[in-house]
Amino acid sequence: MLEAAYKTGLVFFPAFDWAISDTHPEREERLLYTQDQVFEEGLFDIDGITEFKAELADVRDVRRVHFCVPDEERVMTESHFISAGGAITLAKALMEKRIERGFALVRPPGHHAMRMVHGNRGFCNVNNEAVMVEFLRQTYGIDRVAIIDTDCHHGDGTQDIYWHDPDTLFISMHQDGRTLYPGSGFTDELGGPNAAGTTLNIPLPPHTSEEGFLFVIREVVLPILEEFKPDLIINSAGQDNHFTDPITNMHFSAQGYADLTRILKPDLAVLEGGYSIEGALPYINLGIILAMAGIDYSHVREPGYDLEKLRQSPQITKIIEETGKTVLQNWRQREIIGRHMKGFNKFAERRRSIFYDTDGLHETQAETLRVCDECGGALKIASRCDSGFQAMAVHIPRKACKSCKELGFTWYESADARSYDFIFLQNRTDDTYVERKRR
Repeated sequence: MLEAAYKTGLVFFPAFDWAISDTHPEREERLLYTQDQVFEEGLFDIDGITEFKAELADVRDVRRVHFCVPDEERVMTESHFISAGGAITLAKALMEKRIERGFALVRPPGHHAMRMVHGNRGFCNVNNEAVMVEFLRQTYGIDRVAIIDTDCHHGDGTQDIYWHDPDTLFISMHQDGRTLYPGSGFTDELGGPNAAGTTLNIPLPPHTSEEGFLFVIREVVLPILEEFKPDLIINSAGQDNHFTDPITNMHFSAQGYADLTRILKPDLAVLEGGYSIEGALPYINLGIILAMAGIDYSHVREPGYDLEKLRQSPQITKIIEETGKTVLQNWRQREIIGRHMKGFNKFAERRRSIFYDTDGLHETQAETLRVCDECGGALKIASRCDSGFQAMAVHIPRKACKSCKELGFTWYESADARSYDFIFLQNRTDDTYVERKRR
């Protein structure tokens, strides 16, 4: 009888009642074929691999991360609460030492969901990894976390949530944003002035193969993780880098995904994208599960795989190597970059235009951050969406200094309720969330 080298927990939640449409690639079949494969291969007969049932996240879990406009019930469905809850379920099991590693195979996905949420963008409404991470911090005192996003699309939502957090290392490796949604994730996107260098992006050329992905993990990601020394490593485990994926242009394989997992050694992985429903996902997930459990996966092979046909060109190899050098240089010079960003400014401002492609909404944001040498900084966001809602949100970070905490309260209390439909205060120092509505 096979035995797992690492006790591994799995959660499956196909979300039968949620799909963008009956024919859209983001539908329940994404996980049904994987479930069938897992049962056919007898993975649950292996000692040390255990299935857990997803719990529901609650509104308080979501409010540690997001400002949902007009409210959580309008932005989310029950499936979103269960998907985020499935990630929390495994996080609890890990902290309680019932497992050593966990993989939440859940949908809807979440890594395009930003701090402010008016609807669905990139198939995402709520950020499952961020909800899980902030639950771990609040409940178990976890501090430094690394989130490694291996989805083919840039994890712009996770980047937005942790842009100003010096205790969260976010690294996204993805297809170059000049060739794929959401059109972001370039090497000069490094985080805000209070957290410079803890956001790192590794854009990869179309047709990158296993050689390129594994080079980045070994030569770029692992050295940075070694220096950052996180308490936990989270993998946003998107699977749309596969060579058969219908909406991307990469050349990764099931064996490659298993190798990546074995090398990265994530404590927890949460499923993101991946839309080759029959030809790739069952094999990718089988390989990832076996790699997490420390079991031989050399027999895992999807139909149509041909290493020679999928091998990347020397030109692609050169681009990846140069990109890796740039990313490492940004990491090593992060303190200098941070001082340059801060300058002599008391506040940093960002203005952004955000498109919710799935829901067809357009949002404009004006963001103000207190530049601070002691914490992540008090943050204020003024948001206007063509849904008709205007919101002002204040975030007081988890380790806020006295000045940032006081400023956060001042911003909230002085906001004119006649100018906004909603005014939110997310105070992470004591895990409270309050709101006011237009008078």
